Amino acid sequence: MRESTDDSPTAGGVSPSVRTFRHLVAGRWREGDGAELVDVNPARPRETVAVGRLATEHDLDRAVAAARDAFPRWAATPHHARGAILDRAAGILDAHAEPWGEELSREEGKTRPEGIGEVRRAAEILRYYAAESSRPVGEVFASPRPGEQIQVVHRPVGVVAVVTPFNFPVAIPAWKIAPALGYGNTVLWKPASAVPLLAVRLAEALVQAGLPEGVLSLLIGDGVLGGRLVGHRGVDAVTFTGSTSVGRGLIADCGRLARPVQAEMGGKNAAVVLADADLELAASEVLAGAFRSAGQKCTATSRLVVAEPVADEFLTLLTKRVGALRVGDPLAEGTEMGPVISLQARDGIQRAVDAAAGRPGTDILTGGRPYDDDRMAGAFLPPTVIELTGQDPLWREELFGPVLAVRRAADLNEALNLADDGDFGLSAAVFTDDLRAVTTAVERLDVGVLHINSETAGADPHVPFGGAKQSGYGPKEQGRAARDFFARTKTVYLRGSSRQAQ
Repeated sequence: MRESTDDSPTAGGVSPSVRTFRHLVAGRWREGDGAELVDVNPARPRETVAVGRLATEHDLDRAVAAARDAFPRWAATPHHARGAILDRAAGILDAHAEPWGEELSREEGKTRPEGIGEVRRAAEILRYYAAESSRPVGEVFASPRPGEQIQVVHRPVGVVAVVTPFNFPVAIPAWKIAPALGYGNTVLWKPASAVPLLAVRLAEALVQAGLPEGVLSLLIGDGVLGGRLVGHRGVDAVTFTGSTSVGRGLIADCGRLARPVQAEMGGKNAAVVLADADLELAASEVLAGAFRSAGQKCTATSRLVVAEPVADEFLTLLTKRVGALRVGDPLAEGTEMGPVISLQARDGIQRAVDAAAGRPGTDILTGGRPYDDDRMAGAFLPPTVIELTGQDPLWREELFGPVLAVRRAADLNEALNLADDGDFGLSAAVFTDDLRAVTTAVERLDVGVLHINSETAGADPHVPFGGAKQSGYGPKEQGRAARDFFARTKTVYLRGSSRQAQ
């Protein structure tokens, strides 16, 4: 890997809007030696956002060596000092929220308000884990033996591999990296190669905040490099967010290595609208859950169950609002939904919609057809609502795009059965004012996150986040739950000597 002539993470490219990204290894910003990566704007794929060369296995070895060397010093750094760095990095993110949020919109496709909001959310996450230094760090238990105390203390696990997806290029890395660093671990981070620039921005904030050399390395590479990172013998634990297929392979690899792994994977999240629901509220929340970020959220509402007595009224209300969504340039004022991440993703989702439309028992209520205007050149898809009358692959398979599958239910029991149908169990929403229906849903729905009268999407940094069934594996993320993965417990039996007792 070639070391850059300056110590900045990005440099101007062929035009002021194009950046040349670098990797962070052993405290230095360096150019890669691998294949060239061209990062494009999914709204205008001919527009380059950033360029650079991928990291190689040699770069990985250097990063692992630096992380292992830095770990003892970082683990011995007082927790308050580690938290102070996270807090300063949060301030840097806040100060750059608008320009970096706009870069996020160009690189990933979110609308400008969503991009800016995500950068600020990452700052909020860093501040939460900065404050962990002032919270209890262990427990004291009574001993059945006289003169003894039992303490349970928490110690960092070591070198943590962090593998993150494209859809939240700052927020998801923040909710993994912040607790990993805060609890005293060193980090090797491989982001999705589709979003290298925003990965550099987060790493830049941490370096500027005073993070010591080797504590964090950023390696932008392909899936092969990710596999080598996960399997590297210098790694102590792995945290991953991404597809279920990749996650299951990663879990198997870590199992063979007896290596702790935390995996957040797919979702096919259902919203249930019961007959007594506030339909105006439900329509607004389902719309937001299904089509913000172009449906590219693991917690997005991708299935809708509607009680038969209100189905016609609700679907008319919902499809009118969906059809009025303003889809276009994510940086333009008033845009409500931007593109999906790539032309390949767009085409794959469209093929799935076309296949569903061709099967008996399906009815496209709105959307469904590719755009025939200037949006054809970008990775745009119309927000689509499809009603199904029976089992269909669209009901169970994750598309990760702006497509909402609908089924009707005769009663509460059928509605909850439909919502719980499938291999995923990340999030669900139920719209009702019936206490009995709420308590039944809490008991029966096998999900990690349940919303009552709000959209399926959303997570807060101070509470656990994660899924059931095939949506999650290992300890939950965020809140104090993150400590269960990023720190190990040590039980200490503390007793004075017989000399002290005299």
